[in-house]
Amino acid sequence: MTDVANRTAETAAVTDRPWLDASLPVDERVSLLLDAMTIEEKVGLFFHTMIAIADVDEPNAAFGLPSAREFVEGRKMTHFNLLGAAPTGREIAAWQNEIQRLAASTRLGIPVTLSTDPRHSFSDNPGAAIMAGPFSQWPETLGLAAIRDEELVERFGDIARQEYTAVGLRVALHPQVDLATEPRWARQTATFGEDAELAGRLGAAYIRGFQGQSFGPGSVSTMTKHFPGGGPQKDGEDPHFAYGREQVYPGGRFELHLKPFAAAFEAGTRQIMPYYGMPVGTEYEEVGFGFNKSVITGLLRERFGFDGLVCTDWGLITDAEIFGDPHPARAWGVEHLSPKERMRKILDAGADQFGGEACPDLLLELVADGAVSEERLDVSAARILREKFELGLFENPYVDEDAADEIVGRSDFRAAGEAAQRASVTVLTNDGTLPVASGRKVYVEGIEPETAAQYGEVASSPEEADVAILRLKAPYEQRETAFENFFHAGSLAFGDDVIAHVRAVAAAVPTVVDVLVDRPAILTEIAEAAAAVTVNWGASAAALLDVLTGAAEARGRLPFDLPRSMAAVEASRPDVPFDTADPLFRFGHGLVI
Repeated sequence: MTDVANRTAETAAVTDRPWLDASLPVDERVSLLLDAMTIEEKVGLFFHTMIAIADVDEPNAAFGLPSAREFVEGRKMTHFNLLGAAPTGREIAAWQNEIQRLAASTRLGIPVTLSTDPRHSFSDNPGAAIMAGPFSQWPETLGLAAIRDEELVERFGDIARQEYTAVGLRVALHPQVDLATEPRWARQTATFGEDAELAGRLGAAYIRGFQGQSFGPGSVSTMTKHFPGGGPQKDGEDPHFAYGREQVYPGGRFELHLKPFAAAFEAGTRQIMPYYGMPVGTEYEEVGFGFNKSVITGLLRERFGFDGLVCTDWGLITDAEIFGDPHPARAWGVEHLSPKERMRKILDAGADQFGGEACPDLLLELVADGAVSEERLDVSAARILREKFELGLFENPYVDEDAADEIVGRSDFRAAGEAAQRASVTVLTNDGTLPVASGRKVYVEGIEPETAAQYGEVASSPEEADVAILRLKAPYEQRETAFENFFHAGSLAFGDDVIAHVRAVAAAVPTVVDVLVDRPAILTEIAEAAAAVTVNWGASAAALLDVLTGAAEARGRLPFDLPRSMAAVEASRPDVPFDTADPLFRFGHGLVI
């Protein structure tokens, strides 16, 4: 097509769709588009659900999802949370472009907004995080907190922003600025730890990195969570599940959990996700935060003046089957309401989108019944559309597939992530065994022998070795369903068999024990037996061995206390930081070797 023909086509498009005129103020463009939309098209904006990479016409059996065509054309939805990954950036980008072509073919051509849970670390939890795959790989957020470097956190956010935008991911369902004040809680690995000042400072740096110096076409919009703070869970149980529905504040520290969010607002976070939990014994209504008008309107909108987009956490309205097991809607405190009544309560509370839901028919019925007005729809629809316009999606929703392969997992991005893995390793004890001299005979568990062989001679038993290195993971209790077991909960104490094994190895040879601490494991007996103890927050075996052999510096310092016993954990108050009696290692502890 010639330049003249191109200009003619663009002029015609703007004439037919005046909201495409980028010279107009965003609010005017939003108003023009709203005026052109049917009720069905407005309603479709309210649903932000899961999608997986697949042919646009094929239902996704692995995740039990309808086809993308059904979502976009049938249900008129334009917001999706991408599950899983693909081997390369190019493949994700190509699929994204296909989805955008599908959206462009609809009556108004409203582009799709793709979101994602964190996907730059080691976690693999379909309800919370995704393995890095082709992206650069960094320590978990707790590891960034262990390094305590705002510039590094902002640099991480900037790299992640470049990798996300290269494949069309424009909303980050993170950061998580909850305070890890209940040691048993399952969601700590994606937080910045237990200290409100540190969480606020690093959370703000994270937001700046993802959104850029000014918000626009190169930005990733951050959905900060889980307002007003998801840490104070009764008995540390997670509110994805009915037994974790209550948030309790026996120490009266509700306000403390708001401090990191105040820093996020100051940093310009664009979106907020309220948590599942229901506050018990506070001035606020005892219903889940996504249904809670006293929290969303009274606290978030009025007190903090937040006028951005509020999207509920996933699955508040309808029951679901996950990995073959039935799970009820997380309608805590309003279980007695029907799905339509729950939906209405969420809107009355002041939220804009229903996370993890794909049932526009229910909202259409509420509008038809007069229970929800079109004026109320327009309030949220305007916020949602404003975000699409400011992200530049109406100007160009497509990505360069060749560039995606060059940007995602770029060598300098990978190197930065690996350096952060090494820096985040935290040394708790050392009797002089560290650093391990090169060439020594090493017995390893939890490390591939091929990797260990690059650092010394691999021994087949502790008795044949000069030093042993054991990698463990923080313990957790098995629960009934597959989905529950992605959320590590329950006791933080290692089993007797694990302790006995560590003692046996340590009796034969000086032993270094490294523990992946997605929760603050009780290391009392391990520390007594081992020659040295380190903890990591997501680090490859090579990154760890670089530290243990002195090739790299361990800079990590604990972002939370490590408790001495389960008795101390059980006696602590869930809303109060640093509340376990006589912790084994305190916040900020970390040795230099």
